[in-house]
Amino acid sequence: MWAASEEDAKAVQLYLKVGKHEAIDKAIKTVERTRNHTTGVLVLDYVNEEVDGSRKDEYRFKLNIAMGQYADAARDAMEMARLEQEEGNYRVAHDKLFGTVQQLEGLNKAVPTELMRMLSLLHSYTLVKSLIAVEDHMCAARMLIRVARNISKFPKHVVPILTSTVIECHRAGLKKTSYEYASMLMRPEYRNEVAMKYKKKIELMVRKPDKEAEEAEEVMTPCPFCEMPGPETELQCVSCQNIIPFDLATGKRITLADWSECPKCNFPASARMFIRILATERRCPMCNDEVVVDSVRKVANPVEALRAKHEAASGMGGA
Repeated sequence: MWAASEEDAKAVQLYLKVGKHEAIDKAIKTVERTRNHTTGVLVLDYVNEEVDGSRKDEYRFKLNIAMGQYADAARDAMEMARLEQEEGNYRVAHDKLFGTVQQLEGLNKAVPTELMRMLSLLHSYTLVKSLIAVEDHMCAARMLIRVARNISKFPKHVVPILTSTVIECHRAGLKKTSYEYASMLMRPEYRNEVAMKYKKKIELMVRKPDKEAEEAEEVMTPCPFCEMPGPETELQCVSCQNIIPFDLATGKRITLADWSECPKCNFPASARMFIRILATERRCPMCNDEVVVDSVRKVANPVEALRAKHEAASGMGGA
């Protein structure tokens, strides 16, 4: 209609005059089609002045994508995710970051390292339930330890997360780490918030620690880039400094020998663990789409897959 007339500035003005969400989306589509800076600024000014709350952030994100300002779009996505995370909406924050990863990769644009770090942390938390369901308590404990080390980023659920960390670490035989977080829970600011069904056990754990308890060292796995061994939950190689892609099924660094991908979202996964989770839940822990177990295959050329992931994470590309 208006946009088809090629009078782009007028079309955008008319869409914004209507002011409804559908009209604003059409204005952004016009900006995307024309990549006209003037009309882009016109829409941005309208959004900043006339739109409130989270919808403003969403429109800013869409507009930055439409204008090819991918670095700004990534920053908008991280800010939206951070706000959701602070409110305890972890899956919403996770999906916002993951959706941004998919959009940027779909446009052959690089994904910022910080965005992937945020996603890996949130995924570590959302993955725990799946890991417990398949009775991999060691992996669940490792993911909770990662989250607990960043507990300030989960302000709405500090005590429940620390409590889960204590429980899973104890189940996994990580008794020293379990004691460490149990002691944290007994601090005055947290003690009264601990659920009664766990409180006595945690108090006893702190009062009478097992001083002779030994704790297994974290498993070392090779960096897929340089083959230097490192802790399996460490996602940056201390030798070559590359950021290692993480496995959607374990949260750990991906390994070349067991590299598969979700057939729906193409995110890297350990074939063995991905199949275990799918057998129980039937959904990908990353994209949440239904996945048939038989559709999971190991990647034929994992080195090539690694190269592609590395190129996608090497900078902001054309942003």
